Amino acid sequence: MAQAKAQDTKNLLGLAGVPLVMVLGNSMLIPILPTMETELGLTSFQSSFIITAFSIAAGLVIPLAGYLSDRFNRKIVVTIALSLYGLGGLLAGLSALWFDDPYLMIMVGRVLQGVGAAGTSPIAMALVGDLFNGASESRALGLLETSNGMGKVLSPILGSLFALITWYTVFLAFPIICGAVLLLFLFMVKEKKKKKEPMPVGQYIHSIKTVFAKNGKWLVPAFFIGSICLFTLFGVLFYLSDLLEEEYGIDGVAKGGLLAIPLLAMSITAYITGAIIKKKLKLMRFFIIMGLLALTASYFGSSFVENNAYILIGVLVIGSIGTGMILPCLNSMIIGSVKKSERGMITSLYNGVRFIGVAVGPPVFTWLISISANVMFYTIAGLTALFAVIAFFFITPQTVGQQQQQAASREGEEEMSHEHAKATEKDADESNFINREGFEDVAVLLGVKREEPDQKVREVREKQLGFDPTDMMHALLDKAMKGKDKDKDKAK
Repeated sequence: MAQAKAQDTKNLLGLAGVPLVMVLGNSMLIPILPTMETELGLTSFQSSFIITAFSIAAGLVIPLAGYLSDRFNRKIVVTIALSLYGLGGLLAGLSALWFDDPYLMIMVGRVLQGVGAAGTSPIAMALVGDLFNGASESRALGLLETSNGMGKVLSPILGSLFALITWYTVFLAFPIICGAVLLLFLFMVKEKKKKKEPMPVGQYIHSIKTVFAKNGKWLVPAFFIGSICLFTLFGVLFYLSDLLEEEYGIDGVAKGGLLAIPLLAMSITAYITGAIIKKKLKLMRFFIIMGLLALTASYFGSSFVENNAYILIGVLVIGSIGTGMILPCLNSMIIGSVKKSERGMITSLYNGVRFIGVAVGPPVFTWLISISANVMFYTIAGLTALFAVIAFFFITPQTVGQQQQQAASREGEEEMSHEHAKATEKDADESNFINREGFEDVAVLLGVKREEPDQKVREVREKQLGFDPTDMMHALLDKAMKGKDKDKDKAK
């Protein structure tokens, strides 16, 4: 028991850094984009593709990474992903150091990083579902969401600090960060062996369709709620970043520190939520609805704040707390509703939808702000209120609980079937062995097969002594071993 708990702790430590790496990919670069434009002679449109290339590559590859982790081995997928992530950063950084016009190679490096990012956080979530059960699973998912949030908190600050050396130091930091996380992951995380062969591609796709056919009523709204949370979070941070710099002249590390306040509130809330929800579906539903209402109140209240950035940040913290309440609950519900063999793909699709929310947030908010700040706040307040209503009607404990029970039941049936198949195979092997021995004896009598030297020696001993001493020794040893086993059972 103590050994199992120790391994659970190691698994948590090894997995905690993986979601953090994914978040650093875009957020850490935002502070250096203006400097890149100046140094490389880029337009704002060209510099925006530094972010877009990463996001598009990750969004396209996330479902493939999920499929590969379900079919083969999750630990291998994460290892390859972190390696690609680090190599992409190294390529971009060295290109900036060595070439006069490094933009194209930086873009290639960013695409490579996006491909790597696809196999980080989504697969880590699926691994949590494999390695933990019950309340410990909810706590572990809360820790991963906290790590994700901490990455968001640290990203702008780290980006600003690295830029104090030179703008491309940010890229060169990626292989160091990825290497540290990878070593921790490899030495700490112990993946359970899969008990059965992976499904064929056609059957796998059919099983995913079946998941959505049975769970779609609440699963699709859950996906979109997760996306809306991150869409509004990053959109508001984008707006706040411009506001602090243009209206109040706050820039650099000081601006990064202020932007980190709402994200820190979200991370702390996510950790606490993951620790207390356990497998209580009614509590999860309550937190999701209350979190969405907190977002609505925060955005509606922000429309009344004028000429005071600090009060605005304080009001937006309420919304960040709401996001911290929602995301761990969604993670736990989604992972618990599907079989382990399908978790990689489902969590990847979920993270892909969340990633889209992050990607479209800044441009949509830019358009809304061009109309007016109040229009922006009223729009997102209405959106979060709408999804609070959707959550109330569609995300119900009865529906989610039934699907989780069915998923657990299907897993149990498949494991029993697998064990039965193994037992049948063993019986068949024993039967074949007995039959083989019988056929060999007949073949020797008929003269079809020559008698082996060991057989002749055995027959001579039996004629002279009436028994074979080797057989007697085996029998005595077997009896002694059985006696020891009985003594152990009595001692227990």
